[in-house]
Amino acid sequence: MSIAHQFTQLKTGDFAKITGFNEAGKAYRKRLLAMGLTPGTLFSITRFAPLGDPIEIKLRGFSLTLRKAEAASLLIEKV
Repeated sequence: MSIAHQFTQLKTGDFAKITGFNEAGKAYRKRLLAMGLTPGTLFSITRFAPLGDPIEIKLRGFSLTLRKAEAASLLIEKV
């Protein structure tokens, strides 16, 4: 398992786990927590938009689309 600091290092179909939030993402933290992106949550990459923004992930039985800025505030670990 390796730490992936950015979603752009992941490919469609990869699985990852949220390990926390970085300091730069304080503005998005409450919003991401409300959407179910809590530490320990497993998710898969469903797809990337043609220009890489937004990113669609699947977690807890639903799909969620995140902007690059929102996704960059998450600390993730590839599993």
